[in-house]
Amino acid sequence: MNRLPEAVEALLEAALVAEFTVLDGRNRPVVHPMLPLYVGDGRIYLTSSVLFSRKLFHIRRNPRVALSITDPVAAPVARWGAVTIQGEATIDDADPHSGWLWLLPAWARKEPDIPRLVKNRWMLPLFWERVVIAITPRRIFHWPPGGTGEPVVYDLSEGG
Repeated sequence: MNRLPEAVEALLEAALVAEFTVLDGRNRPVVHPMLPLYVGDGRIYLTSSVLFSRKLFHIRRNPRVALSITDPVAAPVARWGAVTIQGEATIDDADPHSGWLWLLPAWARKEPDIPRLVKNRWMLPLFWERVVIAITPRRIFHWPPGGTGEPVVYDLSEGG
């Protein structure tokens, strides 16, 4: 997997909230605020509780998703610009109890109290039963800082 453009990686590393879009049963977009996690391998990761998660249902039905970082309160878009990433999502639900713990260092960089909460996860066990959503980017639209015109487009699809 290729590295993403530097500004996109910086946004993913710094963003506390991204807008994660899935398609519902009628192919209408449904947007969820999510914490994006990036570990430098070219994929974007999210975690989701398994409890009543409609987004997981929608991803299983249609893996085409988008992730946008546009909120200047939740991410340094003034420094790095805004981005929308289109891609395909996969769900790793093989071990919802601890299969997501490898993402804990990336999560803790954004939310330093998370390791302490994980140690006490027995108090909210259903919240901590989580799956990993991995997004493989296919196309990236990047608006440089202050940019409101045409974005820079990166085609990462196979053969693209």
